[in-house]
Amino acid sequence: MTFTLAVPDTRGVCAPERGGQCHHQYMSAPTVDAAINDLLDWAWHAVYELLAGRGLLGEGLDVGEYTGMSSWVEGPTRYTVVHSMAVAILFVDTDPVDAITFHRDLLGSEDPKAFFTP
Repeated sequence: MTFTLAVPDTRGVCAPERGGQCHHQYMSAPTVDAAINDLLDWAWHAVYELLAGRGLLGEGLDVGEYTGMSSWVEGPTRYTVVHSMAVAILFVDTDPVDAITFHRDLLGSEDPKAFFTP
């Protein structure tokens, strides 16, 4: 099965850049980075309070430093772990519930939520 992403021709809508191309033609499908940014932006105040409460506030505070994400569904609940090289945050649905110092054992774990104590 092959999926293609159709990019509409927006040359008549936008002012062309050099080469006659519109900047919209370079947009792509959502990425892991975009998903991480959306999740952290959505709950930034709660993430900030969680990191402060766990003594992790000085580590990995910049959203751009979060480079990994794992997400799965159990019954009606979605679990997501977002991590930087310094910290990992567990989200239940869209709520951050725990944060820990990141360690590599978390990667590829069959039950990542077992590392956390929500």
